[in-house]
Amino acid sequence: MPQPHLRTVVVLAAGEGKRMKSTLPKVLHPLLGRTLLGHVLSAAAPLAAERTVVVVGHGADQVRGHLSEVAPDATPVLQAEQLGTGHAVRIALDAVPDGAGTVVVINGDVPLLRPETVGALVTAHEEAAAAATVLAAEVPDPTGLGRIVRDADGRLEQIVEERDADATQRAIREINAGIYAFDAVRLRDALGKLSTDNDQGEEYLTDVFGLLRAAGEPVAVHVAVDHVETLGCNDRVELATLRRLLRDRINEAWMRTGVTLLDPATTWIDVTVALDRDAVVDQNTQLRGATVVGAGALVGPDVTLVDTVVGPAASVVRSHAVGAEVGAGATVGPYAYLRPAARLAEKAKVGTFVEVKNTQIGAGSKVPHLTYVGDATIGEHTNIGAASVFVNYDGVNKHHTVIGSHARTGADNMFVAPVEVGDGAYTAAGSVIVDDVPAGAMGVARARQRNIEGWVVKRRAGTAAAEAAQRAGEAKGAQRVGEAKGAQRVGEAKGAQRVGDAKGASAAPGTASDSEAIHGVTETVGGASGPGDTATE
Repeated sequence: MPQPHLRTVVVLAAGEGKRMKSTLPKVLHPLLGRTLLGHVLSAAAPLAAERTVVVVGHGADQVRGHLSEVAPDATPVLQAEQLGTGHAVRIALDAVPDGAGTVVVINGDVPLLRPETVGALVTAHEEAAAAATVLAAEVPDPTGLGRIVRDADGRLEQIVEERDADATQRAIREINAGIYAFDAVRLRDALGKLSTDNDQGEEYLTDVFGLLRAAGEPVAVHVAVDHVETLGCNDRVELATLRRLLRDRINEAWMRTGVTLLDPATTWIDVTVALDRDAVVDQNTQLRGATVVGAGALVGPDVTLVDTVVGPAASVVRSHAVGAEVGAGATVGPYAYLRPAARLAEKAKVGTFVEVKNTQIGAGSKVPHLTYVGDATIGEHTNIGAASVFVNYDGVNKHHTVIGSHARTGADNMFVAPVEVGDGAYTAAGSVIVDDVPAGAMGVARARQRNIEGWVVKRRAGTAAAEAAQRAGEAKGAQRVGEAKGAQRVGEAKGAQRVGDAKGASAAPGTASDSEAIHGVTETVGGASGPGDTATE
């Protein structure tokens, strides 16, 4: 029965990356959910190596700190002086026990490398019982890369760095991807024979292949199916190129699983994100970290979600969320901000210009507009009025507010925590709630309005406001005068009509005199007569 292969992974992460022009070590630059180093470690993880050694150098403490978070089982080994890739691997192997098996060496700046490609390299190496196998790729432009030089029979002759290559070798487009598989015993022996007789005066790991071949040991080349996987990163321009390539790979994979991306070119999804079938992601959307989007949910346009869970059939539009949970069928936005520990239950709503932090919002409850909710619990089917503020901070400590179920709070409320509004309670618009409101009660906490007439004209004389107030006063005064004159004319007309009526009555046979008629009408108009009274009494 064949013995299982013992495997060691060595990741070369000691370089400074001068062309990045950054205080951050090159391998720690982020790329859609992981660092460059994190992507490499992820690609090697399926090998199930007995040990993983990461050679650190520039920014060693930062790299060690990162490893403790993402790969705590990895062993960092310091290369105090960067004396070449061969030197780095020799230091790495000094830190692990002697023994047989396969050693896989990977440069720390190839984030597009797939686990399948690493696995295929190792399988080909072990099945061929080779002493060393290099991963190669055919590239459109080999500038700056080491070349694979083959003999007349197509076998590997040597790997030549560009600075050491002649014109013929520089024309070769098959390049060294910087990823290798070695037999551990034969690798250790060859590393002890490396020289620094080259342009940089360093120990090249690639020289191991020439030494092994000269010793009659079998060496091999495994060609990657897609050369894009082998692309490294030396500056910010190349990093941006890798980011776009990885974005396209991720987006294509999600679309093939049944996720709709309305504009893949403006959709950025970290490798750590999970999406369910029939989720819809609209344009200009970024999904980061441990974000999860449920089946049938709509996210976007113009949305950024970081470590946020969006439930099935929920909707998040033109909003930003960090460490939040949006329940099934809930709606968020537009222009909302969910901060850490914002929790929306099923069919809850957070609307326009609303900020929520460390708050549980119950099923069916709504915070529709212009509101800050911090450190609170809101029950089910409650409505929070517009322009409300949950006053949670006293300058030293945070305090909690509780709003019950089926409550209705008025617009422009302030809830000064700690305070509780009971189930089914109401609060009046403009109230500052500092005391608990019992269940079913109406909380009113506002002063009565009083108007000080003429204050602006007296205290702000000469201002536009005072002039406007004065014009309004004059116009109103003129209106009142006009109304009074109109009333006077109406009265005079009515009086004349009554006199005429009285005179007409006196001219008829058997009628009272003019003076009696006028007197009688006057009494009647005055309302003195009752039912059955006559004007002549």
